[in-house]
Formats: sequence, C-alpha cells, structure tokens
Amino acid sequence: MVAPSILSADFANLQTELGAIAEAGADWVHVDVMDGHFVPNLTIGVPVVASIKKVTKLPLDVHLMIENPEKYIEQFIKAGSDYLTIHVEATNDPLRVLKRIRELGAKAGISLRPGTPLSAITPFLSELDLVLVMTVEPGFGGQNFMKDQVSKISELKRLREEKKMNYLIEVDGGVNESTIGECHDADVLVAGNYVFKNDYTKAIRKLKES
Repeated sequence: MVAPSILSADFANLQTELGAIAEAGADWVHVDVMDGHFVPNLTIGVPVVASIKKVTKLPLDVHLMIENPEKYIEQFIKAGSDYLTIHVEATNDPLRVLKRIRELGAKAGISLRPGTPLSAITPFLSELDLVLVMTVEPGFGGQNFMKDQVSKISELKRLREEKKMNYLIEVDGGVNESTIGECHDADVLVAGNYVFKNDYTKAIRKLKES
C-alpha cells in the first residue's frame, strides 16, 4: 500500500490534493503531526485532521511526533484518525497508550527514531496494528533514505512470522524509485516529495509495481 504524506502537499489546496491522490491510487493518507518539542518542527493539529476527514474516504494514517501523546490521542481519534502512531521515545508507558488507542476504536501504531534499537518496541508487538520504521530522522520532509535502517524492516517481518502476529510494517523517509528495492519487506510505503513533486498516478503506480 502507498500512503502519500500530505506534509509535501499544497496546503492552500488540500481538498483538491486529497482528491487527486485518491484518484491516483493512494491507499491511505499519511498525516505528520509535530509539536516543535519532540521534533524541531511544528505542523498540523486536531482541527486540520478533522477537516481532512470530512473530504476524503481514504483511511487517515496519523503519525504523532509529539511529547506525551497520551494527552492527545482521544482528540485525534475523535477527529478521524484510523491509524494512530506514537513514538516509543515520547511516553513513559507506551503499552498503556497503545491499549488506550485500541479502546478508543483506532488502530494502534508505534514508531522509533533511527537511533533507537528495535528492542525498544519488541515488548509491545503483540499490541500493535502497525509498526512505522523511520528511515530518516523525524521532523522534516525531503531527507535521504538511511539504508542502515533496512535491517529493522527485515527483522520485524521475521518476528511477525515467527510469533504469528498481524501488525503491518510501514516505512517512512526518503522512499522513491531508487530506494524502493530496500523496502521489499514492508507493507505500507509513506512517500511525500516523490508523490507530490511528480505525476501522482505514475509515482504511486511505480511504488506499487516495484
């Protein structure tokens, strides 16, 4: 599946952009939420997520790059998040937050910075619907793909098969036609610049075919 990141979209014409990626074959809409504290950038919040939900039928894949996500998960789920991903580094009790996301009716996801070992999230795998592997440092679009993170993708697939779990593996950061080969074990690809700076249909088709 392909989840274009609207961080790279034209925010002045967001409804049009959402319609265009849906028509081009996108499966999800990836929404990057940054608070200026957990990462050095500030993006959108709950009201924009609610507005997006009103104008697209695609599932909203909301990635919270924020401190203390437990304070805000209920708001983001009420706004329309279908998948809600938190960072393992952002909370003292990831398991409690993940369980609460599911209780509130959304799919629970977890992510980790490139410098965080996979062992930091393995205790929670059975409680997950989604694992988001960051192949760039979270916080900004347009960065280069970090090949040293590919081993996390492969290991997540191995663990899923070994323990008979059902989480999806998502990759975010520098995904394009040159790096897609590194992501063959992933289920969902997040792409921002590669989709929105090119022909949407051709870019999405290329990611899926590759």
